[in-house]
Amino acid sequence: MFFRSRTLAATVIASAMLAVSPVKADDLTIALASEPTSIDPHFHNLTPNNAMAMHMFEPLVIFDAKQQVTPGLAVSWKTVDDLTWEFKLRPGVKWHDGSPFTADDVVFTFSRAGNVPNSPSSFGTYTKGKTAVKIDDLTVHIKTETPYPLMVTDLTTFGMVSKKSGEGATTADYNSGKAAIGTGPYKFVEYVPGDRIVLEANNDYWGAKPKWNKVTLKPIKSGPSRVAALLAGDVDVIEGVPTTDISRLKNEPNLSLSSGISNRVIYLHIDHFRDDSPFVKAMDGGPIKNPLRNPKVRMAISKAISRPLIVERVMEGVAIPAGQLLPEGFFGVSPNLKPVEYDLEGAKKLLKEAGHENGFQLTLHGPNDRYINDAKIAEAIGQMLTRLGLKMSVETMTRSVFFKRASRGGENNQPEFSFILVGWGAGSGEASSPLKSLLATYDKARGRGASNRGRYSNPEMDKLLEEALSTVDDQKRQDLLAKATEVAINDGGIIPLHYQVNTWGTRKGLKYIARTDERTVAMMVEPAESGARRDQRCGRRVRRPQPSRGSV
Repeated sequence: MFFRSRTLAATVIASAMLAVSPVKADDLTIALASEPTSIDPHFHNLTPNNAMAMHMFEPLVIFDAKQQVTPGLAVSWKTVDDLTWEFKLRPGVKWHDGSPFTADDVVFTFSRAGNVPNSPSSFGTYTKGKTAVKIDDLTVHIKTETPYPLMVTDLTTFGMVSKKSGEGATTADYNSGKAAIGTGPYKFVEYVPGDRIVLEANNDYWGAKPKWNKVTLKPIKSGPSRVAALLAGDVDVIEGVPTTDISRLKNEPNLSLSSGISNRVIYLHIDHFRDDSPFVKAMDGGPIKNPLRNPKVRMAISKAISRPLIVERVMEGVAIPAGQLLPEGFFGVSPNLKPVEYDLEGAKKLLKEAGHENGFQLTLHGPNDRYINDAKIAEAIGQMLTRLGLKMSVETMTRSVFFKRASRGGENNQPEFSFILVGWGAGSGEASSPLKSLLATYDKARGRGASNRGRYSNPEMDKLLEEALSTVDDQKRQDLLAKATEVAINDGGIIPLHYQVNTWGTRKGLKYIARTDERTVAMMVEPAESGARRDQRCGRRVRRPQPSRGSV
């Protein structure tokens, strides 16, 4: 079974762009709702970071806008035996410093990607258990401990880095530009945290010539400010169009909007591992044995949340209620899981059965600048759980502070918080990604539970997941992933809330091609006419299982 090569959105011919642009066409300015936390492509497995990295650091295998695989720095791949994959590398590729891309760089990347110090969310989920071996300059074998059918999708999730510039380099060296040497269509120019990331075209790029001579990624946290910047012509593209403005902006003659459902679930993560949880108290403020460890309490919390109300009132209808890790149509989704229905009386009954009829104190923590309406969602949940009988506090903060504290801000570098609002986008486009990262028993050495900030652990779920990860048969793997999801969700491992629907805005003459992985990149900006034709071709995305081998 083989893949056929498909044209990447990044390779769309851009000559028409020059004709439609009323301003200097070789410059593109994009306003970001959430700023990357580093230039280091392996520091933080976070969507803004991964989107920024796409400009400079390319993976062996690329996902297109609909998360279908296509060759990247590898031109073909196949299984050699049950434990070995062979990847043929693209010849003639050069790093931004002019040195050749070879198998040595791939081996180096595999040794580095999952082992960056102080990473808030490691790429070890995708590298652990895999060993890259150089066969020759353009051939790599990747060996696994057990049969691993998801190899190809895993390799879409992290970019290659140069051994020459990256050996011994720190995250600070990437942030300064010293080590920021990639193979991508754009090269590093400048990084000013809080203000801008500036890139320039890589004229020696192996693929289609970059459309823009200069790209500026500018963080503008405030939604109204991003819209104002677009209307004023200060930027060309904005992500995260505020849900409150979508209806109005649809009628704005000088703007164009693009929307698409994402692979991101917004959910609640819960402290499963501590009897004495730091932000859970008795009603009088005294100590209490952590009630969140009781599955009845977790289900009570879930039933007390009206997902349709959040979608309607907080998200202005621009979201989809969630009952599991991924929306319908993605690989590994269970047909048996639906969004939990709002049932306040049923929730109170469960709380009483759990021995907490009189409630308890609980603080919900979350970011206020990472997800669409994240602070508003947190406040709405706080109000709903107050009606359940809990004494709620809600505390939100910038994502740079939140993720550090949520990951390792507590005693002995443990997760600090008891109850958090967070989101996860399935980088691999199927259910094993959130299962491995969010719900698998935390095991740093094996790359499991890298973002399991509640330290949830369920041996039954772990067993199903491990079996799925070594099952070659697509249908059997689909069923195993679906069953693992059912076990974890029904146990309250996390509490899904909704799936994000993302909206981009562009100035007249441009169109942004919405990506299911939510990434905002210069390569997805194209003339409006071309974008409209593409939309007609694509239609509704249906996620298909990945073949066990592929070539071009």
